[in-house]
Amino acid sequence: MLARLKENLSTVIRGKSEAIDQLLTAMLADGHALIDDVPGTGKTTLAKALAVSLSARFSRIQFTPDLLPTDIVGGMIYSAANGSFTFRPGPVFANIVLADEINRASPRTQSALLEAMAERQVTTEGASRALPRPFLVIATQNPVEYNGTYPLPEAQLDRFCLRLSIGYPRHNHELQMLNDQIRSQPLDKLRPVMDTDALARLQAEVREVGVEPSVLDYIVRLVERTRHNPRLRLGVSPRGSLDLRRCAQAAAYMAGRDSVRPDDVQFQAAPVLAHRVVIDIKARHGGLTGEAVIAEALRAEPVPA
Repeated sequence: MLARLKENLSTVIRGKSEAIDQLLTAMLADGHALIDDVPGTGKTTLAKALAVSLSARFSRIQFTPDLLPTDIVGGMIYSAANGSFTFRPGPVFANIVLADEINRASPRTQSALLEAMAERQVTTEGASRALPRPFLVIATQNPVEYNGTYPLPEAQLDRFCLRLSIGYPRHNHELQMLNDQIRSQPLDKLRPVMDTDALARLQAEVREVGVEPSVLDYIVRLVERTRHNPRLRLGVSPRGSLDLRRCAQAAAYMAGRDSVRPDDVQFQAAPVLAHRVVIDIKARHGGLTGEAVIAEALRAEPVPA
């Protein structure tokens, strides 16, 4: 099913197998994904293609400065007929939620997603309401346009299982894309290859992938190194180490293995951890990036045998 799912997505996003793998890794790890890329590279199309392939309930929220929290989670609606209030669910009540240009909304509106992403529920008027399962938030943001944007706070970034980038296609893949769309959109031809119940079973199987104590220790050592780095104001949180373990399990599962190897951890370390570190201002102006910090930690920590 995973092979068919990846093939489905590859017919829509040409030549980006690594980005597709990363998105599927977040999905299998029951986490959320942040796609950080320039406009027009297929971020929204990839999210829609995943929803169609899973036969999942999909909603798209266009984040703007005037968006309110109730526009995301929903709110109480007054009925004049009987004088009562009833709850009207917002677009967050879906299996796959596309938060498009999430950094264009105010911090107050961005925070409306915090409970939904962490606890798979929303609380309004003192009542908690569970979200559909499985539940996946795919957020997009433009890393080069800052006018009218609000940087995502650390608490929000920490709730994204991993961050990925699609990037521009190569010449032959872009040429193939142009030919694909002469008469119709490939997205319109997609058909489901599995459903949300099957995805829930796959996610349960991923949690059963074994992780040796030495590999768990390796994960903790990598995370701890970021917490003692003098060039960082904030290291990786315990949520980051949990997400790294889950993504390593998902990577091993996608490779057809029943246990995690150290190279699974190494391959997932930068996408899972780099966006969680907060770099000191002086070091950031010197060109230090989160990816470089994680690469240093990988070089410094001994790899378990």
